[in-house]
Amino acid sequence: MSSTGVMHSDLFSTKSPYEPLASRLRPASLNEYVGQRHIVGVDAPLRKALDAGEIHSLILWGPPGVGKTTLARLIAGHVDAVFLSISAVMAGVKEIREAVERARQARAEGRKALLFIDEVHRFNKSQQDAFLPYVEDGTFIFVGATTENPSFELNNALLSRAQVYVLRSLNEDDLLSVLRRGLDSLGVRQEDEGPLHLLAGASDGDARRCINLLEQALQLNSGTPLTEEDARAVLVSSFRRFDKGGDAFYDQISALHKSVRGSDPDGALYWFCRMLDGGCDPLYIARRLVRMASEDIGNADPRALTLCTSAWETQERLGSPEGELTLAQAVVYLASAPKSNAVYTAYKAARKLVQSTPGYEVPLHLRNAPTKLMASLDYGAEYRYAHDEPGAFAAGEVYLPEALKGTRFYHPTERGLEQKIGAKLEHYRGLNEASSLQRYSGSAEDEDL
Repeated sequence: MSSTGVMHSDLFSTKSPYEPLASRLRPASLNEYVGQRHIVGVDAPLRKALDAGEIHSLILWGPPGVGKTTLARLIAGHVDAVFLSISAVMAGVKEIREAVERARQARAEGRKALLFIDEVHRFNKSQQDAFLPYVEDGTFIFVGATTENPSFELNNALLSRAQVYVLRSLNEDDLLSVLRRGLDSLGVRQEDEGPLHLLAGASDGDARRCINLLEQALQLNSGTPLTEEDARAVLVSSFRRFDKGGDAFYDQISALHKSVRGSDPDGALYWFCRMLDGGCDPLYIARRLVRMASEDIGNADPRALTLCTSAWETQERLGSPEGELTLAQAVVYLASAPKSNAVYTAYKAARKLVQSTPGYEVPLHLRNAPTKLMASLDYGAEYRYAHDEPGAFAAGEVYLPEALKGTRFYHPTERGLEQKIGAKLEHYRGLNEASSLQRYSGSAEDEDL
């Protein structure tokens, strides 16, 4: 041991074979496993089943670095099953057949076999179906690991035969425990925990990443106790978890959208910055903000749409960081603006009606008559030019097909500008009703004559 209190390890030796610290720190039993207490804690249902020697096929769903592979290994060891592992990224028919054969041999020897499929969502539907007979007859216990939503990525037949367990990102206490264990394994006496909090905070709930950061920091300072400078040195280029096209991507854009809709500028700004921090293309966010402006603000504040398109244009012209600041302005504006989904609701209702009803012809009075023939067929006949009417409104005029007369899609809210729009439309409806009554009264008088 050196005078600094460090027991020099082969982690820093060039003579011994290198093994990543994350690999060396894999727990040997469920009691050493960090995190996921809701699944393998002493009172958790799965843990009770494992303690009784029982095991069933399961799917481990969670973000990277939360211990899916490690948990599968520990489960196999806990029930004394042969652990077989293949990766859906690398495996083909040959590897699958070999795994099935090894499982059969283990079964013939009176032992259980656990087949672990890493990134099981990478298998196509036909490949997933290929496992079903062996799951059914007990050739092996099936354990799949995935970072993607099993509901979308896995066959219903496979899902019906395997229990899905959701693994959560590790919290700071869990990550600190992992870091302390790593330091202890290397004989590093770390009294100042400030650097450890920095590493844990930057790991985004990912234990593997946390250990890798620790290893990098220790390699930089030759295995001495960490300082804050050591920790910051390995965090310079770190990015938080953000999987474009994966669940994390859609979860975060969903959180941003819902924060805007919920009128929380702080929450919206947080998720906006999280997405940028994870490497999301600002232009993608710009496009989604335009959607939010129409879907959730609409005519309650039409300026929102203009502001968002301007921010998008600024991002395209100036890039980072100026453009991102204008996007942040748009995010805060949208979250603070009065909310209305009246246009969005009206649009969906109109589309649904169009798709479910016949293609009604355009009423004759609404058609153009650029030729004498068309005029002779009464195209445009009796059309009333609104600008020639009192208040530029042709009271009583009908613009829908006769079969849809009176249909309403747009119902303005009482928020923002839509309050005035609603009042104006209500006034117009009153004029229409008065005009209809007048025409009805006139028709009745004609009949009396």
